[in-house]
Amino acid sequence: MKYRVRTKDGELEYTSFGAVEQMWLMGLIEPDDEILEEGKTVWRKAGSLPLLAKARRSGEKVWAGTWFIWTMVGVIGGSAALWLLNQPSLEQKAAGALVAIVDVLVMIQITMKAQKRSRPHG
Repeated sequence: MKYRVRTKDGELEYTSFGAVEQMWLMGLIEPDDEILEEGKTVWRKAGSLPLLAKARRSGEKVWAGTWFIWTMVGVIGGSAALWLLNQPSLEQKAAGALVAIVDVLVMIQITMKAQKRSRPHG
């Protein structure tokens, strides 16, 4: 089913609701933009559609929140592990290996949680 979206800049047609939702999630469709479903005659505000209203809009907050913090923890942990692994003493190399293992395990958990986040419909 096709959808037409009317914004202040013009009008676009999408082939599925999933495509509309992806544009919503990226912030390209605003709550005040209007959507017309194929076969209908009434335009509706995007913000009034329940599936869009409850979809997470994180496009504007890419560098905010816990995802950014966990990414920085991974980068700092990996850097510390590399620095320790490059040191001459065996104790420092062992500590570097331990930091690397912990960092990898934490980043695997974060990646698994990010992968399980809701996907667009369609």
